[in-house]
This record gives sequence, structure tokens and C-alpha cells, in this order.
Amino acid sequence: MISPPVTGAILAGGRSRRMGSDKGLLPFGGRRLVEVVLERIRPLFPQVMIIADDSVAYGRFGVPVEGDRVPDKGPLGGIHAALCASRFPHTFCIACDMPLANPAVITHLCSLARDHDVVVPCSAKGFEPLHAVYARSCLPHLEQMIREDRLRVDALYAAVRVRRVGEDELRPLDPSLRCFLNVNTPEELEAARGLLCRGGEAACES
Repeated sequence: MISPPVTGAILAGGRSRRMGSDKGLLPFGGRRLVEVVLERIRPLFPQVMIIADDSVAYGRFGVPVEGDRVPDKGPLGGIHAALCASRFPHTFCIACDMPLANPAVITHLCSLARDHDVVVPCSAKGFEPLHAVYARSCLPHLEQMIREDRLRVDALYAAVRVRRVGEDELRPLDPSLRCFLNVNTPEELEAARGLLCRGGEAACES
């Protein structure tokens, strides 16, 4: 368990235009994709929740489901909802389509949170805002962004104290940075299954 305590929030229930259906509920090795992420993060946090508007579909996974406070604001609205519902000063937010989440990476990010408003990985592709730690102190800025309909998550970073965590800091924990693989298309879903199979993990089962 991470100390001091942090909340874990899985952002789910998006429109998933490229996938054609709700990604979190896709079958994945006899489970649902959101379940794979949940199994990886649940041991780390004393409070775990799923952020989704469909409380019936997501309510079967054994953790509370919190809906967006302001609808149709995308991932930014999901982060806002997670911070509103969190019992702790910091919340780790992860997208439901990141099945290779690495507990060692997550633990490291949370260990850096004390003196920052945001702790966000930064890879060669840029920021990973949906695999990051956010402080409750971000709420006023998020609420202003929602009012102004400025919904890019990384636009928040100019207004708060950010700790960027680069690849050189992360590769000792996850050499291939597989933890940032996300699933947006059926092809990427199959690739993620293949990676888990090669790693000998149960989620590759049909």
C-alpha cells in the first residue's frame, strides 16, 4: 500500500469512437479491460474508484463508481470528478485502456506527489496525462477550465506545480515503458493481448 495514502481512480466510460464501443467493458482474457487495470492498481490504494456515468455497467466490479460532475467534458471532466470524490490530497488517475499498468511505476509517481500539484510521466511521445497524479489543489483550475470549455488536460500544467518524470527515471522500473500502452483500436487491443501472452500473464487467455 502506498504511503502516505493516495486515491486510485480509473477513468472509464468514454465514447471510444475508434474502438466502436465502451473500451472499459471490452472482453480481455475472460475479464473486462477495466478489470485488468483494476487488478493492477487495487492493492496500491486504500480508496479505489471507477469514474464512469454508467453505474450499472461498472458497478459490478466491486468498487464505487463516480459519475462526472459536469457531463461531456472528456478526460478533464473525469479527473475533476475523481478529485471531488477522493478522500486524500492526491489521486492517481489512469485510463481504463492501459492494461499493462506497472505497480512499480505507479508507486514511484505517487512517492513524488507531496510537494507538487501534478506528477506526470513524460515520454518521447509527450505527456501521459491519463497516467498521472493530481492534487486536490488542482480543482479550482480544473473548474475554471471546464467553465471556459478548455478541455486539454495538459493545459492545466502551466497553472500548477508540475513534476515531470522522464524516461530515464522510468526505464529502470519498466524498461520498455509498456505501462503507457493504451488501446484505441481493435488492432491495439490484440497487440496488448499479445504482449501479455509473451509475458506469461493470465489476461492472454481466451
